[in-house]
Amino acid sequence: MCGPEIITDEVRKKIAAHAARFREVTRSPFGADDEIGMLNLLSPEAARRAVARADAGAAIDLSVDLFMGMPSWTKAGDPPFQQWMTHTPGGTVLDDLTGAGRVQNELVAYSGDAMSMYTHTGTHIDTLNHFGYRGEIWNGFSAEQHLSSRHWLKCGADKVPPIIGRGVLFDVAALHAVEMLPDNYGIGAADLQGCLQRQGVTFNPGDIALVRTGRMSQWPDPTRYIDNSPGLNLEGARWLAEAGASVIGGDNSALEQMPADDEENWQVVHTYLLGEAGVPMMELVDCQQLSADGLFEFAFVGACLKIRGATGAPMRPLAMPFTA
Repeated sequence: MCGPEIITDEVRKKIAAHAARFREVTRSPFGADDEIGMLNLLSPEAARRAVARADAGAAIDLSVDLFMGMPSWTKAGDPPFQQWMTHTPGGTVLDDLTGAGRVQNELVAYSGDAMSMYTHTGTHIDTLNHFGYRGEIWNGFSAEQHLSSRHWLKCGADKVPPIIGRGVLFDVAALHAVEMLPDNYGIGAADLQGCLQRQGVTFNPGDIALVRTGRMSQWPDPTRYIDNSPGLNLEGARWLAEAGASVIGGDNSALEQMPADDEENWQVVHTYLLGEAGVPMMELVDCQQLSADGLFEFAFVGACLKIRGATGAPMRPLAMPFTA
C-alpha cells in the first residue's frame, strides 16, 4: 500500500504538527533550546542508508542560477540580485592596488567580483525565524528578546545542519497530466495522496518532500513564474507536516498557493509550517529532471550558507538516484 507510513506513538510525539494549535507558535518537542524543528527527524542512520543506495555519478542539480534580472521579490520591496566586478585584468594594470607593479599586473590576469541579494533569492531555504505569529517564532522565541538590530539570535540559517536523507517527489503536475498546474491551484491532501498512489512510493517520517507544480517551466519569466502561482494550500501543508516531513520544498516561488485562499492570513502556509509545525521550507527547487526521469525517490543532499541569524539562505540541493 502506498501513502504515508504508519506513525508510532513514539514518533508521533516528535512531530510538532500533531500538537499544533491554530495560529499559535508551537513549543518544540525537542526542548526549549531547539532551533531547527523537524530537521531533528533527520538521523545519521537514515543519511547513511540513503547515501549507501545513491548513484553519485548520476547526481541531479536541483538549483537555479543566480543572475541579474532573475525573478525575485522586488515587488515586496526587496533588493534584486546584483553582481559587479571589483577587479578586472585591465583595471588592475591601471589601478595597481596590489602595489605589484605594471609588469606583474600585466602577467597576472586578476578578476574578482561581488554580489548583493535578498537572502530569499534563487534556490534557498526558509528558516524557522522567517514567519511566526504576533512577534513570536518557533518554540516561543520572541522579537522582543531574540531579535537584535541586525539579525535574529535564534533559528538562523547558521543553525541548519546538512540535509541528507531520503527524498520523495510529489509530482502533482504529472498526476493531473499537465505541464503546469493552473494559476493559483491549491495542492491539498488528495493531490499528495494521489501522487504516492500513482508513483508507487511511501512517505516516511524524516523524509524530505519535494512538491512539483510544473511552475519551473515558466522560469525565468519574472511575471509568469511568480504571480498567481500554484502551490500547497493549508490542508496539503498540514498533511505533509503530520506525515513527518523534515523539510518541504517546491518548484515555485513561495511553496504555497499564491494568493492564499485565506482572507485573514496572506502567508497561511508559511506561518503554519514555520510557526506551528516547525518544518523548514525550500523554494525554487528545480524538479523538472526528476519528473522527466520518473525519479520519485532518491538520496537528497543539500546544505545552505551559514549566514548567522538569517531568515533564509541560498542552497544547492542534489538528488541522487537509488541504485537498488
